[in-house]
Amino acid sequence: MSPKVGVAPLRREQIVRATIRCLACDGYAGLTMKKVARTAGVSQGILHYYFADKRAILVAALEMVMADLDRRVAAAQARGPRDPRARLRALITACLRLATEAREFWVVFVEFWGEMMHDRRLREINAALYRRVRRQIGALVAQGIEAGTFRRVDVVQAAAVVLALVDGVSLQLTFDPRAFGAAAAVRLCEDVLTRYLEKEAP
Repeated sequence: MSPKVGVAPLRREQIVRATIRCLACDGYAGLTMKKVARTAGVSQGILHYYFADKRAILVAALEMVMADLDRRVAAAQARGPRDPRARLRALITACLRLATEAREFWVVFVEFWGEMMHDRRLREINAALYRRVRRQIGALVAQGIEAGTFRRVDVVQAAAVVLALVDGVSLQLTFDPRAFGAAAAVRLCEDVLTRYLEKEAP
């Protein structure tokens, strides 16, 4: 029996958020449809109406955390100056703060990456996601070069470097929050990227 009109999106979100909580507690290895249904407060029949198996829920969890990150980045960029340097800084800050403010979201990434090593379809999903993010970062780098703020670099390569830096620092914040706080992490990334991207003073 299908859910009432208007209920479906809310019920699906409820299930995916329950999945994120389960992943944060027990990882993908400990994830079961029964556990997700119990955490979401729905029957297993309802759960299977939306998702065929735990692999499908994992993909939905990744999509949800990325959508949340996209919203955080957009909001941070909207609040600040419009120049490429400020927009890049807002993107980096939003990503790093997610690791300390919503640790379970980065756990979803880690669990997804572990599974994708053994699943071609998941690797394709991850590759498409990373291409999109690199295009987003690359566009900001290209704008900075055009504006004379950044030195001339290979935009595609620079985007990959920026993303690698953000991923690496975010993972450290997730694994060991005592290594440094979000503010210190932002300053570190800014310092590294300033040396890498910005022109030297004449």
